[in-house]
Amino acid sequence: MKEPDDQDTDRKESDRSSSRRQSLKSSQSAPRTSIKEDDKILEDTTNETFTEEEESNVEEDDSSLEHLEGSSSSSQDDHVGSTEKSQYTETPHSAEEEAEKEVKKKISQSFFYDYKELVSMPFVTPDSNIPLNLLTLVHSFGYDCTRRANLQLLDSNTMMYIAGNQLILLNLKTKEQFYLRSSSGRGIGIIGVHPEKTYFTVAEKGVSPKIIIYEYPSLKPYRILRDGTDLAYAYVDFNYDGTLLASIGGNPDHTLTIWNWKEEQPILRTKAFSQEVFKVTFNPDNDEQLTTSGSGHIKFWEMALTFTGLKLQGSLGRFGKTATTDIEGYMELPDGKVLSGSEWGNMLVWEAGLIKVELCRAGNISCHQGPINQIMLDEGEVITVGSDGCIRIWDFETIDTADAIDESGLLEIEPINELQVDKNVKLFSMIKMNETGHNFWLAQDANGAIWKLDLSFSNITQDPECLFSFHSGAIEALVVSPLTYLMATTGLDCSVRIYDFASKTPLSHVKFKQGGTALAWVPRLVSYTGAQIIVGFEDGVVRILELYDPKGLTIFAGRKKFLDADLHLKYVFKPHTAHITALAYERDGEILATGSQDETVFFFDVEKDYKPIGFITTPGPVCQLVWSPASHLENTLLIICENGYILEAPFPSTKEEEEGDPNVVSYEIKDMHIKCFHFSSVKSKILRLIEIEKRKKQKEMKEKEREERRKQLAAAMGEDGEKEFHEEEEEEEEEEEPLPEIFVPSTPCHILCGFYSGPEKFWVSLGGYDAGFLYHCKFPTYGQNSDITEKKDEPFDFRFLEDTEDNPIHTITFSINKDMMFCGMQDGAIRVYILSQTDLSLKNMENYWHFNIHDSSYGCIKGISTSFDDRFLVTAGADSNIFVFSLFPEVELRKGIKAKVPSARFGIETEPIPQDIDDPKAYSIEDARKKREHDKLMKEVEEIKAGKREQLRALRNEFQKLLQMNEELPKHMQFKRTIS
Repeated sequence: MKEPDDQDTDRKESDRSSSRRQSLKSSQSAPRTSIKEDDKILEDTTNETFTEEEESNVEEDDSSLEHLEGSSSSSQDDHVGSTEKSQYTETPHSAEEEAEKEVKKKISQSFFYDYKELVSMPFVTPDSNIPLNLLTLVHSFGYDCTRRANLQLLDSNTMMYIAGNQLILLNLKTKEQFYLRSSSGRGIGIIGVHPEKTYFTVAEKGVSPKIIIYEYPSLKPYRILRDGTDLAYAYVDFNYDGTLLASIGGNPDHTLTIWNWKEEQPILRTKAFSQEVFKVTFNPDNDEQLTTSGSGHIKFWEMALTFTGLKLQGSLGRFGKTATTDIEGYMELPDGKVLSGSEWGNMLVWEAGLIKVELCRAGNISCHQGPINQIMLDEGEVITVGSDGCIRIWDFETIDTADAIDESGLLEIEPINELQVDKNVKLFSMIKMNETGHNFWLAQDANGAIWKLDLSFSNITQDPECLFSFHSGAIEALVVSPLTYLMATTGLDCSVRIYDFASKTPLSHVKFKQGGTALAWVPRLVSYTGAQIIVGFEDGVVRILELYDPKGLTIFAGRKKFLDADLHLKYVFKPHTAHITALAYERDGEILATGSQDETVFFFDVEKDYKPIGFITTPGPVCQLVWSPASHLENTLLIICENGYILEAPFPSTKEEEEGDPNVVSYEIKDMHIKCFHFSSVKSKILRLIEIEKRKKQKEMKEKEREERRKQLAAAMGEDGEKEFHEEEEEEEEEEEPLPEIFVPSTPCHILCGFYSGPEKFWVSLGGYDAGFLYHCKFPTYGQNSDITEKKDEPFDFRFLEDTEDNPIHTITFSINKDMMFCGMQDGAIRVYILSQTDLSLKNMENYWHFNIHDSSYGCIKGISTSFDDRFLVTAGADSNIFVFSLFPEVELRKGIKAKVPSARFGIETEPIPQDIDDPKAYSIEDARKKREHDKLMKEVEEIKAGKREQLRALRNEFQKLLQMNEELPKHMQFKRTIS
């Protein structure tokens, strides 16, 4: 790190005092302000006092104030300051302390930190010879579109956003990405840009996170602000002229801090609120006024010089008769009033901490259908951005002079202009592009897009343009092609997306009515061109999609321009009634197995167009299916259930079955011989063994030390030495602490993932209490009629995983040669273990490479996979991010490599598309069969009933004829009818 330049200290100190006076104007007299500010220069470096006041109720008294005694300026402070100075002169200090104080007082304008010393780096096991650059980030396909203010502009061509543990600077013209890693390695909380676009802030996450201010365009770390919050920053904002910075901390402290950022010093600090605070902003027309808003509140702040010093006085907004609402968007008006949004879409005008008027549209219609996420003033007009995908322009004067006209407190106004961006758009924030002669804006769409919008509202206004499209929310599954550099992803946003990760190009995406939950690439034994992927959805439906290059197809009139790739629905069926969690093809491609949260595994005959074979029930929700590799003699399926059960099913019989066989009423396979392992926690036993071993070693060391001591005393004092040694031993005797108790969780910990290590042997990773180890298990030999729920099985071996007690492995994949094991961690980190080749018994797991890449709070890695040739590694996380890494030097990757999209089959454009299953309540295969059998049975019953009715009708007619014949006979011959 470069040392600061201490030249011209006096001049800089004077500049600093002048700057602060200008930015913190006071209503007090000029001489008094001058004295107070001079005192504050010394005290800013030493005195930071927090007010521990917390609001327990949103409806707080108007007079309630919150203060920070960050730099007091009373006459008492003058005395304290002079006392400190006198003590300083009397007490001698080292040159180091002198230098440190000087650095705190003044930082040279030409001083920069060294990025390489500041940035987080991968962890590598010492003396392991693993290269630090084992993985190199080459591209990011994701975008965390639901993160607040995650879209910033540095200039007309450079966009900036957070992606996990990285800040990405994207050139809008060339699409080139540049990455800045966080210094904590725990992620980034929020970003902000200086009004002059010459600096930008990166406010991080982690224990006592930093705010790093980078210079632009040099991207050098310029200033670092410390101790502003406990765990993460929620928002940052510069004042109008960029001299001050306000920051808000996230849970648990919600600390509001005002910084003199160029001197790295906090000026004022206080607790903003007891609940989540979304944002903080300065009033553009008055640096002494700020506003914070968040969960169920809005708060108005003012800097004031009091007798005890400079304070932040906070006044909580009172909703009165209006329903309490979360406030996401607001803006300060020039006269001090504040205009805010609401959850129901109306605007609220705040004055003196109270709602002056609520604005709606004619007919009591809301200004927006849903929350207003951003309000801003541009060129004399008020712009509101809503979750309904609309942007509305309002007259500023109408809003500024608005007042309630009756007891309802409502005032009806109409927008000047409005723009509906598109269907299914949820706008979160916008930022102006500042292109000369244009009114272009970039918009962050929380449903997974970035839009370019023209708000000129003229006859040549351009239509909204979707610049980028992404997954919205967690990515549930990822899979790569076995043939080329293609990748597919799916998520609960209902989309399936295809990427060429070698050329860094999104190729195609398609949306369905239900979210995707599982993915697999159909093996080449089934689809030789590698053109098919199979997707499982949350409603239990399975779809097989065919990927093809549409450029060679016949062009039809009205057809849109061709994309680089397209997806064609090949098959669709519904084997399950809940989320599909696993899809697996048998090693020869003959059988497809599907697993679900509905506690079933279904088998299909692939060669017969996925004809159902049958299903088996499982003791718990299925989380993973793994077919045995070719090295195993038997072809078996490992079924991992999340509640602690692991099953092994044999290859299912594909015997022909008559559709109309009356003896077959269900697809359930009841005669399959299934092996079962019911995991029982052994972690407490392992910890006890480790403790016993530790104590044994300590005891041996103490014995050696005692023997050496005894010899020393014996040599120096003879028999007296022996006596003294025994006396010392008696004094040193201590009672041994009890060993850790054996503990077994009452609720089984979830199994997260697993894989075969050999025939009937497998490894599993667990979460919860049992995290921290990989467990090696073997199927026991149970009797066929034994109750598996009563069995408890323990693993026969384990591997300790360093630093995974609260951070278990969620997903595992291997390199082609099985010499590297890639692990996706719960906190979004990648861990790579270097193994002996094809050593699935994991004998050597000492050396590893570990790096945080996804967001540490909610970026659990859901999918991790290597490319078909081990040149790339791709990861997908719950934080919406998709990262591509190279396993080779970047020089080799700059040769223009590109994925080959399979050519379209002849006639694919005219091939009939199978009828899709859109209704989530549609019958599953098993339910449909049961329904058919039930309908068939009911039909037979109705036919029997109809036959009986016909017989009764015939008997009744015959009886009537007999009665008539009886009446026609002479009376003495007639039968008399008797009533019993």
